[in-house]
Amino acid sequence: MTILYEVHDNLYVNLTNKCPCACTFCLRQDRNEMNHSGSLWLEREPTAEEVKAEFEKFDMAKYGEVVFCGFGEPTERLDVLLDTAAFVKEKYGKTIRVNTNGLGDLVNGRNTAPMYAGLVNIVSISLNTPNPERYLELTRSKFGIGSFDALIEFAKNVKQYVDEVVLTTVETTLTKEEEAQCAEICEAIGAKYRIRPFE
Repeated sequence: MTILYEVHDNLYVNLTNKCPCACTFCLRQDRNEMNHSGSLWLEREPTAEEVKAEFEKFDMAKYGEVVFCGFGEPTERLDVLLDTAAFVKEKYGKTIRVNTNGLGDLVNGRNTAPMYAGLVNIVSISLNTPNPERYLELTRSKFGIGSFDALIEFAKNVKQYVDEVVLTTVETTLTKEEEAQCAEICEAIGAKYRIRPFE
């Protein structure tokens, strides 16, 4: 099963297929892989030791970042994520990025932001929309209408512990007015705003 896979100049870590959202635009609705990665649908969730062992199969000098992002929400396995990040930092000295829906606090039932300190360099959060109601409509989060506020709170908190926080939207899902509103949210948090292409 595919635990690590390449995208551009980075190495991605596929920890889980679990996710509290069922986004209307999610890539996994109509594909099984990314960049000829092989299927990202896992037979089972790999242990931390299995994930670490996979790095031996790759020339780590080739990659700029190690990115926790697969066919699931990586904070569903936060302990394994952090354990692996510590291993990669110590052994390879790589920049660590986590691509997340920002709902890790709801998933884990606690304030997770302090756990990123010293391990994660960049957190990229799928903002999706500036509006809580529209957010729920787009993401279909199992946590309901409070999901949007939880995402914003996590972004504010994690900003204190990592070098860079980026909030993203998908270009085909918003009006220009909504994108401007998202930019204002990011400015208030002190986060970068990125409009990513629909793949």
